[in-house]
Amino acid sequence: MKFSAKILLSLVVFTLMVNSAVSQNNIIDEIVWVVGDEAILKSEVEEYRKDIQMQNQRIEGDPYCFIPEQMAINKLFLDQAKLDSIEVKDANVNRMLEYYMNEYIASSGSAEKLEEYFGKSLKSIREDLRAQLREQQLIQGVQQKHFENVSLTPSEIRKFYNAIPQDSLPFIPTTMEVQIITVEPEVPLKEIDAVKNKLREYTEEINSGKSSFSTLALLYSEDPGSALKGGEMDFQTRAQLVPEFSNVAFALNDPTKVSNIVETEYGYHIIQLIERRGDMGKFRHILLKPKVPQEELDTALVRLDSIRNGIVSKKISFDEAATFLSADKDTRNNKGIMVNNRPNSHNLGTPRFQLSELNQDIAKVAGEMKVGELSKPFLMVTDKGKQVAAMVKVANRNDGHKANINNDYQIIKQMAENARRQELTDDWLQKKIETIYVRIDPQWKGCDFKYKGWLK
Repeated sequence: MKFSAKILLSLVVFTLMVNSAVSQNNIIDEIVWVVGDEAILKSEVEEYRKDIQMQNQRIEGDPYCFIPEQMAINKLFLDQAKLDSIEVKDANVNRMLEYYMNEYIASSGSAEKLEEYFGKSLKSIREDLRAQLREQQLIQGVQQKHFENVSLTPSEIRKFYNAIPQDSLPFIPTTMEVQIITVEPEVPLKEIDAVKNKLREYTEEINSGKSSFSTLALLYSEDPGSALKGGEMDFQTRAQLVPEFSNVAFALNDPTKVSNIVETEYGYHIIQLIERRGDMGKFRHILLKPKVPQEELDTALVRLDSIRNGIVSKKISFDEAATFLSADKDTRNNKGIMVNNRPNSHNLGTPRFQLSELNQDIAKVAGEMKVGELSKPFLMVTDKGKQVAAMVKVANRNDGHKANINNDYQIIKQMAENARRQELTDDWLQKKIETIYVRIDPQWKGCDFKYKGWLK
């Protein structure tokens, strides 16, 4: 096959890049693969390797075989994305960009160390990562269009299960279903006033130029996720923030101004605008929480103990108490049953929790409880950072076991569907490889590639 005009043009541009690098006494780059009209550079392979290391991902086999093949596969998907007219929303890319940049800086220890690791400026790292994330979104768009809608019959799922070697079945950790009742302690008005007065003082210091918002946030904010970054939050949409916060934050239009005090379920805030990008905003905030006196916590425990006595004496059922007496608005409409909202959990959206997925205060109490057992009242800190009195009941427990089709049908179904998607993807890639121009540098050919046909 002959080179297209685009390939020749890319080689000319690359030659100019090499000449420029030589003139600056830099290391000369080289083309290691060409896929269609796209060249893969040695420097890009090395960059990809660093990205994988930064994300703590494992590489199977030789990275200088696995990585260029994976990059070549990505280029096949990107070529298809053009044919399918796949579009990517900038807002999604920006949101992911901020998340990964924060993760990278945290992993490195500082922005300066991140620049040192990649050997380039933070701005360049950001722009390269933006391009990578955009490509990932395009690739996912192709995969969703061509391979997402997989539907298997129960007989096909059972056939898949019967064909799996027993030692290949995943181990399902112990999970439990937990019901909860909470009582919130009364927060004295003087404690709320003390918090508001502090926030007013901080606002005056910022407006007078005596202190910066970020310095005060670092010193005093009680939001552990943003305090260490000077109160700075990631880019977020209105829907990602609680309504009380977003209504005030998105009304800000002057980065030098500080908002009025905002009350949310997390506590009391003051907010400052950093930047707006379309329907997304980047803000910094200071969060303070009123202190709850021990006597109020003790009163909440006594109140909950009284509810417990009513349940034990059968004057009221746990379900009724959870519905009508619990302060936990997330569970009281569901008879106190907790729902797993951990983003990366296999049990997301279900009442099942692994012990490590439960709130740590609940896990300490529920871990050794039997099904149907009712705990004594205890103090806990909610995921929103509030101190409450709580009481739990273990509604169900599934001990750890090898996955089986009777108890874990949904997991087996997901495995079967994923396997089918992989088969469809492999077939599609194999056909795509056979129809596209590929050239590999001789020094990079000695690999046991996953797909056949790369070596023309």
